[in-house]
Amino acid sequence: MDKSHTASVLIDLSAAIVSVRGDQPVCLTVPDVSEYQTPGLPFGPFYPDRHRTMEIGLRQWVVEQTALDIGYVEQLYTFGDRGRRSEGPEGADGQNEEEHIVSVGYLALSKQCPQPDQWSEWYKHFPWEDWRNGRPNILNQQIIPYLEAWSGSDEIRRLRLQQAFGFPDRAWNDEFVLDRYELMYEAGLVWEAYADGRQKEKISAQNGIAMQLDHRRILATAMSRLRAKLKYRPVVFELMPSSFTLTQVQKTTEAILGAILHKQNFRRQLAKNELVEPTGQMSKARGRPAELFKFRQDASQSSNLPGLRIPSVNPETSRR
Repeated sequence: MDKSHTASVLIDLSAAIVSVRGDQPVCLTVPDVSEYQTPGLPFGPFYPDRHRTMEIGLRQWVVEQTALDIGYVEQLYTFGDRGRRSEGPEGADGQNEEEHIVSVGYLALSKQCPQPDQWSEWYKHFPWEDWRNGRPNILNQQIIPYLEAWSGSDEIRRLRLQQAFGFPDRAWNDEFVLDRYELMYEAGLVWEAYADGRQKEKISAQNGIAMQLDHRRILATAMSRLRAKLKYRPVVFELMPSSFTLTQVQKTTEAILGAILHKQNFRRQLAKNELVEPTGQMSKARGRPAELFKFRQDASQSSNLPGLRIPSVNPETSRR
């Protein structure tokens, strides 16, 4: 082996911890101690001599940094690209050449949001992903024109633009969150490209709040995974309180998808899949009382449950 090409590898464990507060999906963040002062996800290195498994290590770092004991957690993806962890615009080679950092991302879900100031709204980092009030203006005013100019006559770039952003006449796919972010990163349309040394000047437009290191990329991966998974597994109930109204379930689902769903069709799917059962109680919220439901106890013991069976959402045609 040629030792001139060897380098140590540091494994970082990062957690995208998601909850829903009101009608907004949020993620748990920790402050940045660098000069950029950008928020980040809870993370820490994996130490084989201290952590029996990477998940155990992750949970320990989360408790230490946020005091939150997370429940549902699953591994997302391993990010091993070089140059994604540069310390600044001096260049992607700014990091220690003898140390290569690999980020292992995780998705965790929380029913509650303790310490509200530590939670950041998804759509402040990805404003183009929230279609609940129609097509976001940022797409037509900033993102699409910039990416069109960047793509030029490159057929591969233009195809990726069409697929990721549903441009010019394709359907918007709510699950392509990571594809869209990656395209914007490559085009230099997000701040992280400057921080990683991929471009010399900061972008003039603020395309969402940046995150430290590669954490916005990890969050985009978590959003893609969760949007896809709630369609075939009942993970939405990992975000719900012990009792809830059917409207609350729909609002939580819409918050994650960034789209409005047809009320009657949604409730038909809940009834068909037998995922909830009435509690015999009514909500005490202001206005007209609504029946309270709970996740079926026998269903919670099954490992082969259907999800909400939501079809691919086209936000431009799914408005009520």
